[in-house]
Amino acid sequence: MDQYAVVGNPIAHSKSPSIHKHFAEQTQQELIYSTLLGDDVQFERQVRDFFANDGKGMNITMPFKERAYAMCDVLSKRAEQAGAVNTLLMSENGDIFGDNTDGIGMVRDITHNHGQALTGKRVLILGAGGAVRGVLEPLLSENPESVTIANRTVEKAQALAEHFDCLASTFEDLKGEFDIIINGTSASLSGSLPPLKDELAGSKTWCYDMMYGKERTVFLQWADDHGGKGADGLGMLVGQAAEAFYLWRQVRPDTASLVALMRKQMEAS
Repeated sequence: MDQYAVVGNPIAHSKSPSIHKHFAEQTQQELIYSTLLGDDVQFERQVRDFFANDGKGMNITMPFKERAYAMCDVLSKRAEQAGAVNTLLMSENGDIFGDNTDGIGMVRDITHNHGQALTGKRVLILGAGGAVRGVLEPLLSENPESVTIANRTVEKAQALAEHFDCLASTFEDLKGEFDIIINGTSASLSGSLPPLKDELAGSKTWCYDMMYGKERTVFLQWADDHGGKGADGLGMLVGQAAEAFYLWRQVRPDTASLVALMRKQMEAS
């Protein structure tokens, strides 16, 4: 049976095995998906050994996305732009192909599951780390009117903006109401919030937090308080997995039903 795995450190918390098990059952695909605790010293050997033992594909999570990128023989355009990969595929000729499905997973969640158009919209994205870099190429391919990257350290935002041909700003210099605001910082994990001005969001603003949790995140509570609406990143988690599954199996699973199921399980726990 075809073997797949997710590798990271830590890895025991990963939802990937249950997600891909659900996808396999939904699409009637026979496969085995397991977890692999990544070793800081032996990571590259672990990946090569997995593929040498007839592994077909891998997901890569923290802290190995950049190291996996460096291992690839062939990269997708979005992986090249992201500078990191979260999905590996062993090609028929023995090359390791690397992709980054985080951005397209987020974009499909926003546009398909939530019905929010990005085309022609004024978009603000908070943060300038790896999570933001990984989603910018698919986001820009939707042809928004503008994308502004805001970060506490403006130099990091400027470096990303220059690479992707968009705008950069400090939080203090942001002006006016945005159509879409995406939180790509990890602030929600600690229950904190970037220093956002009241004028940035209004009743027409739709907000998206890449983080997710049982309760509505602090960022989404801020959106609620300013008359906006929004969603967390649970659908992005499922969406990036669905894109990897499609790359491996050439079958696209439905994500909305699984997101609803996982949300229900989280609320009941």
